[in-house]
Amino acid sequence: MQPVVTVGLDGSPESLSAARWAADEAEKRKLTLRLLHAWPLLAPEPALMPGEVDQNYWAKRLVHTAQAELQTRHPGLTVVGSLVPEDAREALLRAASDSEMLVLGSRGLEAVESYFMGDVSMPVVARAERPVVLVRAEPTQEGPSPAPASGVVVALKLRDSGEELLDFAFHTAAARNVPLLAVHGRSVPLHARTPWGADHEITEEMKKEAQKELSRALRPWHEKYPQVEVDYSIRLTSPAKAVVQSAGGAALLVVGRRAHRHGVAPHLGPVAHAALHHGRCPVAVVPHD
Repeated sequence: MQPVVTVGLDGSPESLSAARWAADEAEKRKLTLRLLHAWPLLAPEPALMPGEVDQNYWAKRLVHTAQAELQTRHPGLTVVGSLVPEDAREALLRAASDSEMLVLGSRGLEAVESYFMGDVSMPVVARAERPVVLVRAEPTQEGPSPAPASGVVVALKLRDSGEELLDFAFHTAAARNVPLLAVHGRSVPLHARTPWGADHEITEEMKKEAQKELSRALRPWHEKYPQVEVDYSIRLTSPAKAVVQSAGGAALLVVGRRAHRHGVAPHLGPVAHAALHHGRCPVAVVPHD
């Protein structure tokens, strides 16, 4: 099967926003877009059935309506619909394994600035074999329009980020023709803290060391994607806080997670958790070794 971008549809505003984002990304990457709706109670397709008694009418309508809208927005894009009569979590995980990426909607809570990660989203993000992108619902058009998002932000641990993470981030920036910002956060050690702040000599040395490590880690990707403009951001604070603070106004925030190992429960690290709960832009979680 040719690589595709798969988006999970459930009819919510969040999933429709995810579908629009996924269509843009699929077009930029020159891939097919697959609209997946999974529900265990979908009825088997009969040989002959009048439309007015079709038990799957609303599921079909959901997919067909989204497909028609996206096809109108992207005339050259191949969009296919897929109805799967099974548990959504398992269907999405299976679809992710043969997709370039899986895109899901993420529901925001107005009372607090965080994501509501439902019964489906979080386990899929933690277990998927391929990158999963979480997209919030599009904002209502009240008040002044926000500035257009630009640039890809990638969170780096330096010694443990993985090639998959950097390849995805650079590939996305290249496909979008936007700059890439590599962010690294590093907490100031206790011995460098003073009553009036932090020891300047120690913090400057920390920044220089991190700069050298960043340059070394990114050099092969500069050579592979010479068209991508790259900048660095080194923040002397927790990695999670550094990433969230740096992602304001980004088109996409890319974070990594350790690939699931047999016998070990899948989980997300603190940086991925912070990005998913507090990031304001779409967030891609990329599994890596």
